[in-house]
Amino acid sequence: MDKTPDISTLGVRAGQVRSQFNEHAEALYLTSSFLFDNAAQAAARFAGGEEGMVYSRYTNPTVSMFQERLAALESAESCVATASGMAAILATAMVHLKSGDHVLCSNAVFGATIQLFSSILTRFGVETTFVSPTRTQEWQRALRPRTKLFFLETPSNPLTEISDIAALGRVAKSAGALLAVDNVFCTPALQRPLELGADLVIHSATKYLDGQGRVLGGAVLGAKTLVGDPMTAFLRTAGPALSPFNAWVLLKGLETLQLRMVAQSAAALELARWLERHRAVARVHYPGLASHPQHELAKRQQRAAGSVLSFEVKGGRAAAWRVIDSTRMISITANLGDVKSTIIHPASTTHGRISAEARAAAGVTEGLVRIAVGLEAVADLQADLERGLT
Repeated sequence: MDKTPDISTLGVRAGQVRSQFNEHAEALYLTSSFLFDNAAQAAARFAGGEEGMVYSRYTNPTVSMFQERLAALESAESCVATASGMAAILATAMVHLKSGDHVLCSNAVFGATIQLFSSILTRFGVETTFVSPTRTQEWQRALRPRTKLFFLETPSNPLTEISDIAALGRVAKSAGALLAVDNVFCTPALQRPLELGADLVIHSATKYLDGQGRVLGGAVLGAKTLVGDPMTAFLRTAGPALSPFNAWVLLKGLETLQLRMVAQSAAALELARWLERHRAVARVHYPGLASHPQHELAKRQQRAAGSVLSFEVKGGRAAAWRVIDSTRMISITANLGDVKSTIIHPASTTHGRISAEARAAAGVTEGLVRIAVGLEAVADLQADLERGLT
């Protein structure tokens, strides 16, 4: 029996389909539509009776290659790519929820995700209860007869809390609900939620899958009955499709994913240890530190701790803003997953649109600063932060 290729190999080789020209690099198919041999073939393709390309809103060779490669990395049966990470979450909700359904969502997810579940979906009769990402018993207690979806990020944004995917998967399964895990911080290079008991994996491909801050993209992965068939139909009708150009860029990003995630995780651990010793820092949130509450769970569940960390500066917002404003190299931007390190104040940006009560529940304090570590020398990152910390 042939050995399953390593994830590094899959990132470079999986999913590629060559044209009649036998090109070595993946081809970029910039076309909105595809020709048919005759009227009968056109009818068969539109009806779904014959496989093949029809229209780039839901079938395109470059997008298909990206979907196949990411599915291989996540050990997923099916993958559907979307225009952004938020489009992937919306597609998941639109396909698997209806009016009257109930969602359990971690209270430590991206601010736009909270807005989607708490504001937009409520207008369509979907109710959401927000619970702790780390206390499984809260999910159990909050179950209702109409609970259809569990949604979480692990590690969480921005406190890097670790949820027990296997335990939550068992609770969801017992309730007849789906467990969807946003895997944006770890990517399949560090964590495979489907192997741990999740039903669906969500990606903002904008982040680490691209890796250089170039394009927007998203994806949903899982069984074909949950993803490939219903979500392709949703894309065909609703249209939140990934562009072929963005898919091509993301394919190139997947080629270096494993190398980047390992290197950036190692750098983040070194920086986190330095920050933990700094007199101006009250606390550091990073799963790779022994002081992290879910450090042992992270070691079991992930291959490395990832490149995102956050730390609380003594002195509240004024001190946090001083650290950020004093940087000369680290980029002040809310995006993450880039080879360029980024820094942001979550309470006034990524989580600024949610209520103060919701921020407090999520542990997003005024003194909290989030850093996504890139590929610069750690000593240079330390020097850039030291200026504001002192």
